[in-house]
Amino acid sequence: MRWLPVRLRGVTRSHPIVLAVLLILIAGLMSVLIARWPSAMPWSSYLPVVVLSGLFLPPRWLALVLVVIGGLMSYDGWLQGAAKTSFVGACIVIAVVGTMMMWLAVSRARLGVHGIAGESMLVDLRDRLRAHGELPTLPEPWHAEVALEPARGESFSGDFVVATRSSSGNRLEVALVDVSGKGLDAGTRALLLSGALGGLMGALDPADFLGAANSYLLRQKWGEGFATAIHVALELDTGRFCLGAAGHPPAVKFAAGSGLWQVLDAETGPLLGVVDDAAFPRVNGQLRRGDALLLCTDGVIETRTRDLNVGIDRMLGAAERLVPQGFTGGASRICAAPFRQTDDRGVVLIWRT
Repeated sequence: MRWLPVRLRGVTRSHPIVLAVLLILIAGLMSVLIARWPSAMPWSSYLPVVVLSGLFLPPRWLALVLVVIGGLMSYDGWLQGAAKTSFVGACIVIAVVGTMMMWLAVSRARLGVHGIAGESMLVDLRDRLRAHGELPTLPEPWHAEVALEPARGESFSGDFVVATRSSSGNRLEVALVDVSGKGLDAGTRALLLSGALGGLMGALDPADFLGAANSYLLRQKWGEGFATAIHVALELDTGRFCLGAAGHPPAVKFAAGSGLWQVLDAETGPLLGVVDDAAFPRVNGQLRRGDALLLCTDGVIETRTRDLNVGIDRMLGAAERLVPQGFTGGASRICAAPFRQTDDRGVVLIWRT
């Protein structure tokens, strides 16, 4: 019998008249009950029918159900005396809720979806974006973590991670990207861009990755289509890495020998999607035993009231507190402790034991 709910949903989507007739019959039953037992059945009994109609019916069938409910209410009001204050108030409430449901149905009709399919699509988009940010499994002695926090606790973020490991298993590539905007406004662009960058990563030489991403963004011609990014390609057998940035905050490296975190002062390229044929310089380095590499987005370090260097110092202070207790869980702790939490935040932490 598990197929029955699925079958019913299929019938109501392909033949909405079935659901409309069912809801009209339920409204008719409500009318009879209100007429026979007016003291036991309030006028608000029609509200569930109105809400269900708005959630699952297209606009024209919703309009039919609302007209029928209006006629039934008028008939019941005539039987009981339409001058009653409760009847007038109920008519106003039903009219307001019906208008809201019609607006919702019309909005869904523009997308060609029925019922709660639109909300399901958003959930699927969010899950796909999070799945793109999962880091591949690394061999010992390598470890990596990623933490992404949307602005104001929203479900969507303009910050995302794209990562891949080469077919030979010797190279890890990670890109941390910050799309312009925040929250839901940037989430859809982030999903599209993460898919495109995921296709580019691993298929190109690491030195060409940011240039290809820049060309892709320019072709989209978005009104607010720029983005910042930092990309690292790490050789797992030797620990050597090359890193490039496009308008992004610098990476930070921890050297186990000195016990200090150091900002990698490398020349950065322009924002992605702004300048055609832009150059994106790269810097080379190496992670030895006990070393770590930290990447972050501007939401972790920027603030409107303090200098950027203060934000970097604050982040370095949080990173230094990780050293005595180990780097495990460090990405989440750094991501959760910025000056403000009104911007999307992202942190990637890679270390070698």
